[in-house]
Amino acid sequence: MSPEEWTYLVVLLISIPIGFVFKKAGPGLKRWGAAAVGLGLTLFTCGPHTLHSLITILGTWALIQAQPCSCHALALAWTFSYLLFFRALSLLGLPTPTPFTNAVQLLLTLKLVSLASEVQDLHLAQRKEMASGFSKGPSLGLLPDVPSLMETLSYSYCYVGIMTGPFFRYRTYLDWLEQPFPGAVPSLRPLLRRAWPAPLFGLLFLLSSHLFPLEAVREDAFYARPLPARLFYMVPVFFAFRMRFYVAWIAAECGCIAAGFGAYPVAAKARAGGGPTLQCPPPSSPEKAASLEYDYETIRNIDCYGTDFCVRVRDGMRYWNMTVQWWLAQYIYKSAPARSYVLRSAWTMLLSAYWHGLHPGYYLSFLTIPLCLAAEGQLESALRGRLSAGGQKAWDWVHWFLKMRAYDYMCMGFVLLSLRDTLRYWASIYFCIHVLAVAGLGLGLALGGGSPSRRKMAPQAASLAPEKLREE
Repeated sequence: MSPEEWTYLVVLLISIPIGFVFKKAGPGLKRWGAAAVGLGLTLFTCGPHTLHSLITILGTWALIQAQPCSCHALALAWTFSYLLFFRALSLLGLPTPTPFTNAVQLLLTLKLVSLASEVQDLHLAQRKEMASGFSKGPSLGLLPDVPSLMETLSYSYCYVGIMTGPFFRYRTYLDWLEQPFPGAVPSLRPLLRRAWPAPLFGLLFLLSSHLFPLEAVREDAFYARPLPARLFYMVPVFFAFRMRFYVAWIAAECGCIAAGFGAYPVAAKARAGGGPTLQCPPPSSPEKAASLEYDYETIRNIDCYGTDFCVRVRDGMRYWNMTVQWWLAQYIYKSAPARSYVLRSAWTMLLSAYWHGLHPGYYLSFLTIPLCLAAEGQLESALRGRLSAGGQKAWDWVHWFLKMRAYDYMCMGFVLLSLRDTLRYWASIYFCIHVLAVAGLGLGLALGGGSPSRRKMAPQAASLAPEKLREE
């Protein structure tokens, strides 16, 4: 583990006891205490580069105040433009920010764009009320008022997920501050239930990264190995990559659970990133609050089982970095300048790559996903429905195997980063996933694969095991 990884781990671990301290605190202490801790962590890890986050916050707040009706698009343009400046600092002869500054900036970009969207929704709802002449009462997920500058700063610097996620909306943050009877919300048992696999994942990460170091792929000697060895190597590299993020995101979720952050009644049917989808009245007494069943789906960032054992490439995306996937679907995919599912996905993946950084490996990897989505959709539509039940089961196993190899392949671009290293490795295994995807797309088209809307009507396999086993 690098020094940066040790720092991330320490930040994640100390957020757990801090969460228990803040859980039962009042709204004021939660707001300003959590912001003070987050700002302190930012100053400690980023130093003077903290100025970048402050400039981004002030610019977004100014746009919200000036143009509340269209602040979402303006905030998206502002924060993404600042990301370009932020990453070009070394080219401009300015001090290069620390990796921690980059992490803070990434999460802050998501939060500020979401905040602007929530303010815009509030403003539009208020205009509709004025036009109709009557008030409808509180709407699900709507803010009570526009946050002030200090409230925006407290949300932006809240220590929860400040470097690693999960992403959360301002509405989720506000619900945590105003949580009725927080002592009745369970924390310890859900935390232990969530945390138990993390040590195992950590050991598997250390073992796999030691036995199969990524640096070996950058050495000339690696390409003297036989083709099967080169082809196999991407499997443990992606395995180590997954284990590393499983540990980080589980620890980040545990920090939220300790604070009761993102806890909602099960009846609210909360979604990762988005929060409740059904209105639930707040409990009127501690006894009623204690009688409710809660979950932490709002801040759930990883479904380890779903990531490893879902069948389709499309579903693999949904189970990985789930709160960010919700953000991408809500603010990028829905407003994409195309109607086709594949083209919308390509647009979303392009902006996702840009959000991650400017390294060519990000773009090579993310822009391979739409090709895989197109191939998988056409083949499913053309062939799977024609098979017997046994044939469909065999198809799903083959599909799962190819899905995992596709993610192995794309992971290499994500971790190698440079154009030369990524293309050198892919060329050494003859661009096998690109070739298979193009061949599959051509075969599906030749056999008359349907449109995305038609494919949605066909039953699909979500995973290779019963849902009950998945939940366990």
